[in-house]
Amino acid sequence: MNRNIIKDLPEAQRPYEKCFSQGEAALSDCELLAVILRSGTQGLNSLELAQEILQYMETSSYTGLTGLLHISVQDLMEIHGIGQVKAIQLKCIGELSKRIARTATRPQMVMNNPSSVASYYMEELRHEEQEVVICMMSDVKGHFLGDKVLTRGTATGSLVTPREIYMEALRRHAVSLILVHNHPSGDPTPSPDDMQITARIYQAGELLGIHLLDHIIIGDQKYCSFREEGIWEKCTG
Repeated sequence: MNRNIIKDLPEAQRPYEKCFSQGEAALSDCELLAVILRSGTQGLNSLELAQEILQYMETSSYTGLTGLLHISVQDLMEIHGIGQVKAIQLKCIGELSKRIARTATRPQMVMNNPSSVASYYMEELRHEEQEVVICMMSDVKGHFLGDKVLTRGTATGSLVTPREIYMEALRRHAVSLILVHNHPSGDPTPSPDDMQITARIYQAGELLGIHLLDHIIIGDQKYCSFREEGIWEKCTG
């Protein structure tokens, strides 16, 4: 019988009680995970199981809790005490954190402000291990109409055609667009291919009367706006 349980710990060391008395910000990464896990397994309480997860992430070249955004359900199930249900719960926590970050930045997002656009997509895209291409759309008054994931590519590139983009723009009655994609390497410096596809999309849009306003590349906590960096003229001139 497993006697190594949370209730055996002093009250001040129990995650639930600590959260109630001191607030959630007082909890360590391990304690937060323990609250989510709720229970441990044979021989390990929830705190010890949480520590096992964090140690597994470190040995898998992930850094702390951000590993939840990269590690697969199958990999999590390799950890003793983590079954399918707990693995899915942990993956959903990672996804939830990305969506919370995006929702929190939505009110500050302005289509003609590259920094605010980059902030809106930063947490969603900077952890992606493949290139993801997103088309943002706005109406005649510059109001954000929504976005569309166009492609998910390999770790080294993704293909997108003007046809795909403008079919979606016409469906949404958009008059202007911003192209957003990530570089899994973390370096947002545009490649020759990035510049070439930007030129093609811009030219196609001008023929249709739908204007491409910018191309923003997301790296790891940094971004590159073609307009801000003076690259725009090279692609559209």
